[in-house]
Amino acid sequence: MPFEPIQQEKLSHSVIRQIEGLILRGILRPGERLPSERELSERMNVSRPSLREALADLQERGLLTSKAGAGVFVADVLGSAFSPALVTLFATHDKAVFDYLSFRRDMEGLAAERAARLASNTDLKVINAIFEKMEIAHQKRNPADEAHLDADFHLSIIEASHNVIMLHMMRSMYELLREGVFYNRTVMFKQRMTRDTLLDHHRKINEALQARDPAGARAAVELHLSFVETALSDQQKTEQNEAFALRRLEHEAER
Repeated sequence: MPFEPIQQEKLSHSVIRQIEGLILRGILRPGERLPSERELSERMNVSRPSLREALADLQERGLLTSKAGAGVFVADVLGSAFSPALVTLFATHDKAVFDYLSFRRDMEGLAAERAARLASNTDLKVINAIFEKMEIAHQKRNPADEAHLDADFHLSIIEASHNVIMLHMMRSMYELLREGVFYNRTVMFKQRMTRDTLLDHHRKINEALQARDPAGARAAVELHLSFVETALSDQQKTEQNEAFALRRLEHEAER
């Protein structure tokens, strides 16, 4: 018969599975510090020896990292998603920028569609709360804050789609974006007309999600990223034209 005796699971294994789940779901993020050993053992209702055994296992497998005198942190599991050589290629070739935007348009359109169907009410509250922060930052005219919240807004939609593979893949993509590998997002938010348009796009995305309109949410995301693509293309042409204009000016001064 295909039955085996039921064995009680070790407490450390339960701790491991819970922390793994929090990392997998993106609730515990790379670089985030875990509570102290005392606090964590109390919250999880386990003994310190069981907790230490679990943390040691997770550190050995590269999911957690310990810093002397600072505590235990979620490891930078996204850091190795792209090799340094590939990151350099991304940063030095324009084609990568537009392929990146095309990839985002496809993936985020799908994520928005899924979020409109599958997100919990709490997920939608998170998305709406971030959008409200974007409105406040827009009034203050702080391009750096708007750029940061822009990433948070899009990631919150991916989180609400409840696909853990997409979540971690897109987080790694956004880390490169935050580092300015593809383009400088802050520059886009410095232009008043562009900033107004971007905020309006995010409003339409949020409204479609709150209305649980899958097709509308996907269409709003695709419109937004197509606009970003066009704006970047125009910005590149403007910079190229300015470079030639400066050369003409220098040549004219030498005549």
